[in-house]
Amino acid sequence: MRAAMKLAVRTTVLLLLFAAAAAYVLYVLHESDAPPPDASDTTTKAAAPRPVQRSSVRDYGRKAEEEEVVLAVVACGDRLQETLVMLKSALTFTQAPLRFIVFAEEQLGQSFTEKLKEWSGVKELRFRFEVRPIELPRERQEEWRRLFKPCASQRLFLPNLLQDLDALLYVDTDTLFLTPLERIWQHLHHFNSSQMAALTPEHEDRATGWYNRFARHPYYGPLGVNSGVMLMNLTRMRNFGWIDYVMPIYQEYKLKITWGDQDIINILFHFHPDKLYVYPCRYNFRPDHCMYMSVCESADKEGVAVVHGNRGSFHSEKQPAFHAVYRAMEEYQLGTDPYRNLLLPLRHYLEETSDTNCGKVRRLFLKSAEQFINAIYD
Repeated sequence: MRAAMKLAVRTTVLLLLFAAAAAYVLYVLHESDAPPPDASDTTTKAAAPRPVQRSSVRDYGRKAEEEEVVLAVVACGDRLQETLVMLKSALTFTQAPLRFIVFAEEQLGQSFTEKLKEWSGVKELRFRFEVRPIELPRERQEEWRRLFKPCASQRLFLPNLLQDLDALLYVDTDTLFLTPLERIWQHLHHFNSSQMAALTPEHEDRATGWYNRFARHPYYGPLGVNSGVMLMNLTRMRNFGWIDYVMPIYQEYKLKITWGDQDIINILFHFHPDKLYVYPCRYNFRPDHCMYMSVCESADKEGVAVVHGNRGSFHSEKQPAFHAVYRAMEEYQLGTDPYRNLLLPLRHYLEETSDTNCGKVRRLFLKSAEQFINAIYD
């Protein structure tokens, strides 16, 4: 009886040892077949232009960080400083590599080149740039130059001028970024097969809309679109024959348009609405969105992504909240602590506007900026 029990115990022990050995072999085999850790993650973090904290948490994805974002702007007249402040905001709130294309009048070109070369010496920044002359069609060149703001019509001709580019983000000089450009750039990947550009609505409320009340020409949708922040799929625009539509529209409606190139864009997309992708108003937040009451739902939920200080609101006391945002960004020095030197002054300047309608919703200007700075910077 005792012999039988000893045999049973030995058998059980041997079976357990065999099972443990088999499990170990299977584990080793599984590990050898598994893919190695993603070295690109380490590379991305090492190459990231700014120090990262909190386990490198980013909700816009590694792929977006690696894709170069192309930003185009047109500057003429007295828009040098305003444009530089806009470019500074892009560098401050972006971790993706950037490419700036600045179309500038001859007297401004050297100043842009000098300042951008100076910024390229800030080791945390990843960008390249090119400064190009204004290039308008020779036929009726002065008409195009004076169509609305000086040289603003240049954007209409970007698809043909930048043949080597597939896509870009165009912005007016009087814009400021409060969110990473890669988040805006991602909307290109949301286009359907026919869409070639993205814009925001001109208004959110019919009662205050300009196009639906005053326009003497066709326009997109019920309230028109604003062209200050425009994502362009240049390849699709060229294939569509963009320029072949722009010229005839100008000839037919030039005596009826008020807002220059923006009206031409509205007329074009009125007749081709399937070609336009409309993104939320937070990507083109203007005084109209808060001067009476807050009417931009996407900004209410997620914060302002791009501030558009149209009608001179960055430089006028008529809209103190917009002036406060511009002031904070203008004073900020690239490469320094953005929490101490940008976010804290921004909060302070906005607090001083609390008795104005846009100042009452100052949290909208802070939300996205706070999220980015708190997640990325020490």
